[in-house]
Amino acid sequence: MAIRKARQGKKGVGANQTDTYFFDIEKCKRCPLKEGCYKEGAKSKTYSVSIKSDEHSEQMAFQETEYFKVKAKERYKIEAKNSELKHGHGYDVATSSGLLGMQLQGAMSIFAVNLKRILKLTD
Repeated sequence: MAIRKARQGKKGVGANQTDTYFFDIEKCKRCPLKEGCYKEGAKSKTYSVSIKSDEHSEQMAFQETEYFKVKAKERYKIEAKNSELKHGHGYDVATSSGLLGMQLQGAMSIFAVNLKRILKLTD
């Protein structure tokens, strides 16, 4: 029933393209299904459908798997530990220059957090 269809967005760019369908308002006024679709006094009526990229479709399918759902439920535990490292032990900002300095800082931060956990578990 659309009078015109247009594709918006560039192909191969980060954002997904959309198909936009344009409808004739005169037909919408007489349509038996206009409830919830057509608003009185509207000058135009469009409907947009997002065209998912292959990567996006694959990710959506992966998120429906049981493996993903199990791992997502456990993620908060890991994120809490990473947050403690970053906010409590300075793992978010490098205090010295160079790769070796950052590796040393990371090792010391992780060692300190693990030592605190060991002491807490032994109590």
